[in-house]
Amino acid sequence: MEEQLTRILTSCRSHFEEIVAIRRDLHMHPEIGFDVPQTAAIAAAALEELGIRTKTGIGKTGVVGDLEVGGAAKRIALRADMDALPMQEIGPKAYKSKIDGKAHMCGHDVHTAILIGAARVIRELKSALAANIRFIFQPNEESSPPGAAAMIADGVLEGVDEIYGLHVWPLLEAGQYGICPDIALARSDCFEVEIKGQGGHGAEPHLAIDPVLIGCQFVTMLQSIVARNVDPREKAVVSVTQIQGGTAFNIIPDRVRIRGTVRTMSAPILQTIQGRLETMLAGITAAHGATYRLAYEEVAPATYNHKQCVDTVLAVAAQLVGPDNVVFPYPPDLGSEDFAYYSHKVPAGYIQLGCGNQARGIVQMCHHPGFDVDEDCIFHGMALFAALALGV
Repeated sequence: MEEQLTRILTSCRSHFEEIVAIRRDLHMHPEIGFDVPQTAAIAAAALEELGIRTKTGIGKTGVVGDLEVGGAAKRIALRADMDALPMQEIGPKAYKSKIDGKAHMCGHDVHTAILIGAARVIRELKSALAANIRFIFQPNEESSPPGAAAMIADGVLEGVDEIYGLHVWPLLEAGQYGICPDIALARSDCFEVEIKGQGGHGAEPHLAIDPVLIGCQFVTMLQSIVARNVDPREKAVVSVTQIQGGTAFNIIPDRVRIRGTVRTMSAPILQTIQGRLETMLAGITAAHGATYRLAYEEVAPATYNHKQCVDTVLAVAAQLVGPDNVVFPYPPDLGSEDFAYYSHKVPAGYIQLGCGNQARGIVQMCHHPGFDVDEDCIFHGMALFAALALGV
């Protein structure tokens, strides 16, 4: 086992610089949603060069590779997401996004590069494999309808016994892994509210029904739902992230649209939040003589880590970086991931991959415009995926 571990680490080091270069290229050319042709082509070419049977167009634009081992009775899947975010990157790095309004501020470029690197290492060490390995490159993790659901509909989990995924995590230092038992990430919902009033002149608000005023009151009221309706020992979040309305500084518009997200860990809390949200909306609009429309939908269920996969990750991670660098139990987070869809179908393990470096100022959280990673995390991600595949 020690010899196998040494071979994995040696192979990871030999490919590290090339995989970092791939990551930086992906970072400079971000693609969004299901529209990831260049990223998917890079992933497919990387698998095909290794002689791995590859399929494209899975889940619309995903890529799947199968490395088969004669006589193997088990299939392990390793998954990376490929899409970027619709936001502007800031900062001085040389490999900054070259596309305005698009940026890899959640690290999916890193995930894709890690899985390409892991595929190289696993292929090199194929003679030691006891399981078939499936490499999954998935589009559209960041928005709905989720890419994971589309890939499952196209059969990506057929024959899969276990699946593993990881996510770069700035709250842990590069060289650390975090693993949470049971529920690891929250259920994610989104809501959209349209408040319809009556437009008018900005100088004569008494002749209008101002949806901007009503909307502002509603947003403020929403903050009391978690603060005054949810047990403080529980986890929940209601965040408003978009407010749209109006066309000029002197016109009271006739309607305002408000969008946001709800994150929960349990069904009773979700029901409480949903009920209070609509009760507040109905009350505030009725009080002003306005009307409303509410659309509410689930984006992703909670991500679940199965005990058998958690135990496997803990054993492998401790060998790679030592037990002191494996944070367990890592606390559940109110972020969400469409990896959840896989975890509700087959045994799954989802790992937080340390990518922070406080000494170098790499501390910004995912989705921050200045987000970046300590690229040493790529080595540790490759090694973990390879060790999970090889059963070290």
